[in-house]
Amino acid sequence: MALDSPHTGIVDWRVACLSYAADFQQAGGSIRTTFTVSDIQPAAQSPAQSSEGLKYPIIIRSSEGEEVHCRFVLTCAGLYSDRLSEISGCSAEPRIVPFRGDYLVLKPEKNYLVKGNIYPVPDPRFPFLGVHFTPRMDGSVWLGPNAVLAFKREGYTLTDFNTHDFTDALAFRGLQKLVMKNLRFGVGEMYRGMFISAQVKLLQKYIPDLQPSDVVRGPSGVRAQALDRDGNLVDDFVFDGGVGELGSRVLHVRNAPSPAATSSLAIAMAVADELEARFVL
Repeated sequence: MALDSPHTGIVDWRVACLSYAADFQQAGGSIRTTFTVSDIQPAAQSPAQSSEGLKYPIIIRSSEGEEVHCRFVLTCAGLYSDRLSEISGCSAEPRIVPFRGDYLVLKPEKNYLVKGNIYPVPDPRFPFLGVHFTPRMDGSVWLGPNAVLAFKREGYTLTDFNTHDFTDALAFRGLQKLVMKNLRFGVGEMYRGMFISAQVKLLQKYIPDLQPSDVVRGPSGVRAQALDRDGNLVDDFVFDGGVGELGSRVLHVRNAPSPAATSSLAIAMAVADELEARFVL
């Protein structure tokens, strides 16, 4: 599969991630999945019979009892960045609130309606960008997304629900203030998410010929939106360090500006600069 389409600037993000992973492994790194972090602590003492002392002074433990020993720790945990930061003693804020974005997909015979990326001019009164038209590497065209509160941090469907995630979000004063400031907008987004015709009506502002019969429901994504206690969407980098002994060894990326995929290399450079400024590597 090709990585990119040079005439459109469209990139297959899955292929790009696999390429990054291969580069990382070739440089000597290892990748672990299904490793749920439960604790980040400084090592109490050197391992038995160690001649190097505390070469790896940080221990990351998983909920399954596995351990990884590290010299330095960098976390970029997306939907769980606030909780992972709290594990090492950092503040609970900014808080991550999950917003699900649902897409529609043009039927293949209607793809001729969209010849390139179409983005609206952002409305400063509202917190999200708005619907857009996105041609994909496989030739499909996605329309959307909307933006509605997800009832689970990894809630990719309307029926996904997690009691802890839901009550945690609703109890946060920042979300309460955001909802009150944008109540009408939020209700409209929920309505458009339920009814295709309502979503298409909004899309017709950009392509008047588009009809509800031209689209089908598509995939959904969940945005890890950082909020402060005043209900403001955090739109810049937020870095945080561990507390105590962890402060000189742990760096949390609690928020990275969107679009993260498009700007991934530039964001990586900014994170690397932050690491060099904080730690003696």
